Amino acid sequence: MSGAEELLRSKGLRVTRPRLAVLDVLGGGGHLEVDEIARRVRERLDSVSTQAVYDVLGALSRAGLSRRIEPAGGPARYEARVGDNHHHVVCRGCGEIADIDCAVGSAPCLEPNVTHGFEVDEAEVTFWGLCPDCRARRSADV
Repeated sequence: MSGAEELLRSKGLRVTRPRLAVLDVLGGGGHLEVDEIARRVRERLDSVSTQAVYDVLGALSRAGLSRRIEPAGGPARYEARVGDNHHHVVCRGCGEIADIDCAVGSAPCLEPNVTHGFEVDEAEVTFWGLCPDCRARRSADV
């Protein structure tokens, strides 16, 4: 039995070829849109519907095996890095996304001034700016 199969079973999920393929694609890293994930899964399985990929991603996210991020103004993206409360930086020019680790030690972003009765267990912070390539293009255009 593979590590991915054991991982799925440990979360109470059935082992299916589409789930294994999506886990493999996400394991390659990055912050991928559904269309890109579906394209890469089809390279492995030949035939899988986009809806099936959405269904797999939903199941993996609910089980804590993938993370869905939704930068404002852009499509949802998925990644395999989960459980560490990291954040993201998004380029306003090209949409590139990179991971930003949370504060080491105490995580002040998990301690809001007011919780409105919620038990807070995660914070999602998105930093916005321009990546090095977009900054260079902007400087060249000036």
